Amino acid sequence: MKIDLTINGAAHSFEVHPGTLLMELLRKEGVFSVKHGCETGECGTCTVLIDGCSINSCIYLAAQAHGKSIVTVEGLGTPEKMHPIQAAFVETGAVQCGYCTPAMVLASHELLSQNLEPTEADVRDALSGQLCRCTGYVKPVEAVMLAARRMKEGGHREEGLSDHREIDDSPGRRQASLR
Repeated sequence: MKIDLTINGAAHSFEVHPGTLLMELLRKEGVFSVKHGCETGECGTCTVLIDGCSINSCIYLAAQAHGKSIVTVEGLGTPEKMHPIQAAFVETGAVQCGYCTPAMVLASHELLSQNLEPTEADVRDALSGQLCRCTGYVKPVEAVMLAARRMKEGGHREEGLSDHREIDDSPGRRQASLR
């Protein structure tokens, strides 16, 4: 079946088998920040943003992404010009081994696109879908709080993301709201 989607701002068309998972498609296309972790949607290392909402791509069919916009960590910034969230993760030492970092950055991005004044509880809730065995979550929480302050002070506004998120209870969606 043919699907059309946007990955990190670039339009793509693919021929896929109906059972192809989005994670498989993205990794086949060289998007290796989307990690192959649990294959059950529990660890969060395969997180991507679809139309601004985080989903677990290991349990989301590629065909479900037809007509949608996908953002991976490669689409947020570059080593030369990092997104404020990426810069804060580096600065606070929140990257550790790096396996879960792309997913944490994307979950943080979803939160901060809606709320530039999160509480620590908001941040912990937003990161709760990403399992990390290295950090204990202290440094990632610090990184998100730092990024939020900087983004608010700098008037940082994400382009192309709406301020309103509708509840999406489709397979692969980690959470319906940020409580």
